[in-house]
Amino acid sequence: MNPFGHAIAAHRRIRSSIVRTASYFFLALGLLALGYAAYVVVDAHAYQTYEQTKFEKETPADAPQLLVEGGVIGEIEVPRLRLKAIVVQGDSHTILRRAVGHIPETALPGNPGNVAIAGHRDTFFRPLRNIRMGDAITLKTPAGAFQYVVESTQVVPASDVTVLNALNGRTLTLITCFPFNYVGPAPNRFVVRAREVPVESSDPPPAL
Repeated sequence: MNPFGHAIAAHRRIRSSIVRTASYFFLALGLLALGYAAYVVVDAHAYQTYEQTKFEKETPADAPQLLVEGGVIGEIEVPRLRLKAIVVQGDSHTILRRAVGHIPETALPGNPGNVAIAGHRDTFFRPLRNIRMGDAITLKTPAGAFQYVVESTQVVPASDVTVLNALNGRTLTLITCFPFNYVGPAPNRFVVRAREVPVESSDPPPAL
């Protein structure tokens, strides 16, 4: 083989080695990504299961007197959507990976003002894409259950923080990223507005 042929063969071997190395690298990267995704799902499920079991056994006397970042506030449920999740104080990445978060500086359930809760569009708040006017939402806390009825939905820019402002009366605002099928950081927010209504009693009427 002439020198020119040797050079071509060497170039091919080098190119084949680079392609093979790159293939192994991207395969390992993909496996790591899949492993992390699986860990996130399992960790969130385990956290929800543990905290829901703990919450169901909690009494008003057991509730913490001082609300801290990461502390469990209660549980949110939208029966028609089969949405049920633990609500935690705060809206950090770590909190929203395992639960839905009560946004600091907004009202707490049972208090006058606007209770604002955030959740990821690809996990706990994904069912919100099918929310309807009139849907019932329940917030359960150790102090009691609070019922809300959906009045409106809207899409706003991610920079619009006016949705956190207090409105007249007692309201609930649910916030998640939008569009729901967007890949990467979404440019907008999907906002659900609901108003508090009296909780219907399940107790039978007193005998006359």
